[in-house]
Amino acid sequence: MEQGDDPGVGQEPAPPAGRPQDPQVPVQIRRHSVRGQVLDALRTALAEGELVPGQVYSAPALGERFHVSATPVREAMQRLAAEGSVDVVPNRGYRIAERDADELADLAEVRALIEVPVMLRLARDEPAERWARLRPQAERAAAAAAAGDTAAYQELDRAFHRSLLSLSGNRQLVLVADDLHRRSQWPTGAAPGARRADLLADAAEHTALLDALAAHDLPAVAALVRDHFAGANGTRRA
Repeated sequence: MEQGDDPGVGQEPAPPAGRPQDPQVPVQIRRHSVRGQVLDALRTALAEGELVPGQVYSAPALGERFHVSATPVREAMQRLAAEGSVDVVPNRGYRIAERDADELADLAEVRALIEVPVMLRLARDEPAERWARLRPQAERAAAAAAAGDTAAYQELDRAFHRSLLSLSGNRQLVLVADDLHRRSQWPTGAAPGARRADLLADAAEHTALLDALAAHDLPAVAALVRDHFAGANGTRRA
């Protein structure tokens, strides 16, 4: 039984055989730690295309794959469902959401409508040295791209964009934009070499954007942001 039909939902997963629970560690902390690890593992599997869009996966089967009980899998999947990455299929499991070109184009358009005005204001108001502080983040993302590590790149990419937008001082904007960004990130189905090339091209746009922001080049900033987001409608997932 899946979603809502399992009386074990919400219970603490049993420890592995032969290993007693540590009385020094609060149950809630252990539970959140397991759920967080499972969530990270599921996000990596999504990013790498190991969980196939359109396919349905049960919590018990995924639990066996990650060597945990079904409970933290269900909890992690509920988080992914709220983010739009999976759909709940009653009594079966979770279907990996599919993103078609039209949906990705819509997401890119909404992201541009929100973020371009913010980036233009920051380009006008912020001194060049402010952007220099973000270059290490761009470099870490570029390193993940060079390694072809899609999951790591996606997290670093989103962290870079959050840092940019946080300069606006609008926390709600950062949260909304990050949610849209996560929904825009999707496995490409491309061969590893092509995927690495896409990631490198995407990472290079971060550096170009920082250069344009530091130069207060408003037309270049607007064009770079729009092009960066439009990559989510092609082979790249910005």
